[in-house]
Amino acid sequence: MSASELAGQTVVVIGGSLGIGLETARLARAEGASVIITARNRERLELVGKELGADTAAFDATDFDRLEEFFNDLPTPIDHILATGPGPYYAPLEDFDFDKARDDIESHVFLPLQIGRFSIGKVRAGGSLTFMGGTGGRRAGRGLTLIGALTAAGPAITRNLAVELAPIRVNLIAAGFVDTPLSATLLGDQLEARREQLRSTLPTGRVVGPTDVAQLALQLMTNQALTGATFDIDAGQQLT
Repeated sequence: MSASELAGQTVVVIGGSLGIGLETARLARAEGASVIITARNRERLELVGKELGADTAAFDATDFDRLEEFFNDLPTPIDHILATGPGPYYAPLEDFDFDKARDDIESHVFLPLQIGRFSIGKVRAGGSLTFMGGTGGRRAGRGLTLIGALTAAGPAITRNLAVELAPIRVNLIAAGFVDTPLSATLLGDQLEARREQLRSTLPTGRVVGPTDVAQLALQLMTNQALTGATFDIDAGQQLT
């Protein structure tokens, strides 16, 4: 299968008004798919919907009652779901905010489980769920205890959902640094220095952008042989 076979299919992007989600929605529309985008920021979402000719729904995906309503209202069948999420929470134990940590657990663990449950009867056989994860928590270090646990949980959740939801396919994208608005928010005035550091050390000599990840997401949607797997995309960052 090729990405062109998205023509006539329906792609749902949860968290699709910026960055990787937005680029995935844009590429899917370019391939002829109908797109439904959700995000929390209603104003930005409406602009994106008009730009892409996509349907939209503004809500917080970690409001699981509202998420269930969204799935109940979806046309049937849909073909593919990409779910992005907020950035990771880093903090050493002496500064640890357990309320923020609970929010991070909800978005990294409970959200995929809820999406998996609600997708039953909505996503066609052979369709797909793709979740966004990361690689940053694979190393041990100060402030990485929570994200390390959540990074380890992602592949396990993906494998088990692939078994439980079959023949719906389930995969995980584990991204390294991606040059997105979220990265800009997290790094502030250190962003350009981080870009330069990566360009000089990455084997590819370039920083990963949202379109790189979106292209991978479309491949996972259309390749019927892929399920239960985690796909790294980091321009070789882990090798350095």
